[in-house]
Amino acid sequence: MKKYYLTTPIYYVNDVPHIGHAYTTVIADCISRFRKLLGYKVFFLTGTDEHGQKVEKAALSQNLTPKELADKVVVRFKKLWEDLNINYDHFIRTTDETHERGVKEIFKRIMEKGDIYKGVYSGWYCISCENFLPESAPFNKDGVKNCPDCGRPSEIVSEECYFFRLSAFRYKLLEFYEENPNFVIPQSRMNEVVSFVKSGLKDLSITRSTVKWGIPVPGDESQTIYVWFDALNNYITGIGYGWEGSKFKDFWPANVHIIGKDILRFHAVYWPAFLMSADLPLPEHVLAHGWWLKDETKMSKSKGNVLDPYLLIDLAGPDGLRYFLLREVPVGLDGNFSHEGFINRINSDLSNDLGNLISRVLSMAWRYCEGKIENFEEEKEEDKILRNFYEEIKGKIITLYEEFSISSSLELIWKYIGTINKYLDEQRPWTVAKEGKGRRVERILHQCIEGIRIITPCLYPVMPESSKRIWELIGERGIENVNLNEIEWKEYPRKVDKPISLFPRIDPKKFFEE
Repeated sequence: MKKYYLTTPIYYVNDVPHIGHAYTTVIADCISRFRKLLGYKVFFLTGTDEHGQKVEKAALSQNLTPKELADKVVVRFKKLWEDLNINYDHFIRTTDETHERGVKEIFKRIMEKGDIYKGVYSGWYCISCENFLPESAPFNKDGVKNCPDCGRPSEIVSEECYFFRLSAFRYKLLEFYEENPNFVIPQSRMNEVVSFVKSGLKDLSITRSTVKWGIPVPGDESQTIYVWFDALNNYITGIGYGWEGSKFKDFWPANVHIIGKDILRFHAVYWPAFLMSADLPLPEHVLAHGWWLKDETKMSKSKGNVLDPYLLIDLAGPDGLRYFLLREVPVGLDGNFSHEGFINRINSDLSNDLGNLISRVLSMAWRYCEGKIENFEEEKEEDKILRNFYEEIKGKIITLYEEFSISSSLELIWKYIGTINKYLDEQRPWTVAKEGKGRRVERILHQCIEGIRIITPCLYPVMPESSKRIWELIGERGIENVNLNEIEWKEYPRKVDKPISLFPRIDPKKFFEE
């Protein structure tokens, strides 16, 4: 069986999950479900990053130990993933004993290669991002350097630490990028990475002596392994690196790491260099998605404009939020969130186009045929449009999913849903029924139901629960077990259920009043 391994970043536990976390994880879950529909054995990893100075300070501010804070916040991440129907295979925590063991092992392996050495580092350090600033970062008016990633003031740090010889991997990385031009997706991000590496690389501090909340360096417990060397290695420890009989041999290298664009450098430069040093294969892709903005500004806790996913789940259900996030913006671009845009997308696409189609077809099936479509006439030329259009777009939909173009795939799916609606309006079964042409009515309804049947599995990765309900309403079972490559148009009798309200409209006036 073909294998597919994908990951999200592990999320910091210094605060509760927000819409940015949800976006990354929904993308990953969609890709995971899609690959399963193609017959792959999938392993989907997510989790939490629980070490470092940022977590230590957040815990202190709440009068908790770092582990107590982590335990408290992890519950919230797991609850949100459950409520969003995120079907991960393993939830890793960097406080797991298995993770610590794996990190220590790869640290020793790289050290034995001569790519880790001890020295002294002095420089401007961002506590929030847990990263040293480049020397080129400008001073602000107060004589302090602001972090180029988060904008917060940094502070001077000088301490003994261990370094990774990142500078030794400049040309190896450039050669790898040239041989693997699709390593980073989209291409614009790949260009950024190549430009960064071409400008030169400096050795990387990978431990701290002043931070105690983390994994101690093997053989030198005065040093704590720096958060990025700790965190990035979750991608191998999460599948059992360092353990006999683990999934590591089956699933590594990863097919795709799904991340936000703000942590691209760590995943596309530092992580490949660590793996090269350890003589481990590199991942196939790093998919860097854009940010969700509010009023053209990145959502962040420091700016006070983060969006609680539960507000949108309460409004439109988990599938409504999943659909909006994946349809509204192509993966890789930034999206500007507005409540008006969210409501319009739910009401227009889900309530009107899809929900109303299901309701109309099933209502007529019961009104004219008692829910049984079994005595339909021969297919006429005008009836073949749904069969032919599906054959035309089926391969394109699959290819777009494979290329992580989920928004474009949904756009094509909605064109097909629109074609079913148009066919129904043109054939007017309500008028045909009045003319006493029962077999013709059944043919029209059969075409619509069959069109719904063959397109619903294409929608399943994005909207799993709603797709399952639609599938069962038209008399089918086991949508999660179908193979997209094997879905074909079929002619057979069927019995359908009575319609239910799948996507209730949101009243904008009532919503904004509340």
